[in-house]
Formats: sequence, structure tokens, C-alpha cells
Amino acid sequence: MKTIALCAVSFVMLMSLAKVAGAQSENYPAKPIRWIVPFPPGGSVDILARLVSAKLADNLGQQVVIDNRSGASGNIGTEIVARAAPDGYTLVSNTVPLVANTFLVSRVPYDVLNDFAPVSLMASTANVLTVHPSVPAHSVRELLQLAKSRPGALNYGSAGVGTNPHIAGELFNYLGKVNLVAVQFKGGFPALLAVISGEVGITFTSVLESAPHIVTKRLRPLGVTAMKRSPAIPAVPTIAESGLPGYEFVAWHALLAPKGTPGAVVALLNDNLKRILLAPGQARQYEDRGLDVIASSPEECATYLKNEINKWGKVIKERGMRAD
Repeated sequence: MKTIALCAVSFVMLMSLAKVAGAQSENYPAKPIRWIVPFPPGGSVDILARLVSAKLADNLGQQVVIDNRSGASGNIGTEIVARAAPDGYTLVSNTVPLVANTFLVSRVPYDVLNDFAPVSLMASTANVLTVHPSVPAHSVRELLQLAKSRPGALNYGSAGVGTNPHIAGELFNYLGKVNLVAVQFKGGFPALLAVISGEVGITFTSVLESAPHIVTKRLRPLGVTAMKRSPAIPAVPTIAESGLPGYEFVAWHALLAPKGTPGAVVALLNDNLKRILLAPGQARQYEDRGLDVIASSPEECATYLKNEINKWGKVIKERGMRAD
């Protein structure tokens, strides 16, 4: 009898909790939403978050506050969300380092597949290999020849260990059989500024960040990292077509909530993101910034993350990349 009574009490408690969660979901959002960007301002993750969050705030009728919590290749800000209350009021957007850190760091403070509720794969963006005008290379082929003639003497700016520019650069080294040396900066934008100033000669920052400086000729573009040219800089060939066949690196941007966030909240966020990203006439706005809209479902986002873990795990292990 005691067992039956305990089961009955447990059932009632579970039902009560379910009702509370349901009521909270129905009232969501009742206060401002904190959107954590685990990288410094000015990078591609930050720019996309600011573009989307302003429209998301209009749709939801609540403030969406961007909070840049950079450090440890995105681990610091990402951990905050992994440990946050699963109520939909703390979100994080991240990119390739989200999965790459699993293989680069001996202790990652979160589990990609078990600590988050994927909301959407929002968009992807290619990076672009650019050089300071003083670098005597005008094509990918010429840069490879230069790198082979001066092994270990050429530097490229990276946004930190395991970040998109770092992985793109190491993939270039791996496939091109060269040794460009990574110089680590605290974010993609500082790495870009270092190349513009001539502090380092090369970088692999996103099209989103690089395009304005290519237009003003402060940077010389050699190749886009995707398998197709970018509408934002259509005259720039891909790295694969201009000297390094088979090269491909595309950065994606995923929005995540803490694991356990009510399905209704995740669905509401996903629906609003789709309406924002796929709104008539908006595609050109993103294309001009080097972004390809994806606007996936939560399930598609989860599957994609699993595949990315397998993909980059192999590259990082073969290249021997470590952050500690």
C-alpha cells in the first residue's frame, strides 16, 4: 500500500510540474531573453546574432540582449548556457568550435549532444583566404609555392585555437602539405585587423567580416573556402578551383538552448527564426553579407551537429591539433 501511495504522490507531483512548465511555455517570453555570443564583437557569429536578434525581439515583444562572453575558443560563454535554467531565457549561438573543442581540449565543460536543445541551424558562411597587399602571392597556387619555398616562415592570423580561421588554416596546411604558422588572436575581428595592419600576412576570416576590406583593397583575396563562389565577392575564385583541389571549409551558425527547455518554447523560437530568415525579400540581405540561409528544424540541427563531430574529429586528430 505504501508503494502505491508513493507512486500516486510521485504521479501527482509530475503532473503538477508538467502543468507549471506548460503554463510557463504559454506565457513565454515574459521577460528579456539573453542571447550569449561566446566570441568578441565584430566576428561572424556576433554579426549574425545582432542581425537576427533585433527582428526576433520585434516578433516576440521582448528584448533580446546580446551578451558577448568570449574566451577559451567559445567554451566560457557556451558553458554558461549549458548550466543555465532550461526556460528559454538563455540562448547561445556557436559555430564549428562548438564541436571542434571536444577534440582539442582535454576537458570540455559541456557535452554538445547531451547538454543542449538545438533550436536551429540558422545559416552558413564561407571563409576567405586573404593576404596583406605586401605578400607576394596573387593566387592560391602562388601562396602554396611561396609557403613551400619558406617553410614555417609565413604566419596566418587565427581567432583562437580551434576557431574557424584556425581549422580552415590547418586544413589548408594538411591538404597543401605546407606549414603556415598560426598566430592566435582573441577573436576573428582582431585577427582580421592584424592582417590589415600587416602584423601578420595571411588569414582565413569569414566572408561576412572580410568583404568590406576586400572592396577597399586593404586585403587581397586569394580564394573562398567553400566549393562555390560567394555572391558577396563573386569575382573571387574558390580555393579548390585556384590551386588546391578538394579544399572545402564552411562555417555554420547554430542557436542552442539548455537541455530540458520545453519543446513548446523551442518550437516557438524555431518558428520565429524561420519567419525572420526566410521572409520574402530578405535573402539578398544575407547573401550580400556572405551568408547562406539554412533555417533548419531542431531535429535537422541535432543531426547536423552529430555529423560535424565525426567530420572534424578526424581532421583534428590527423593534423595533431591540441589546445592544451
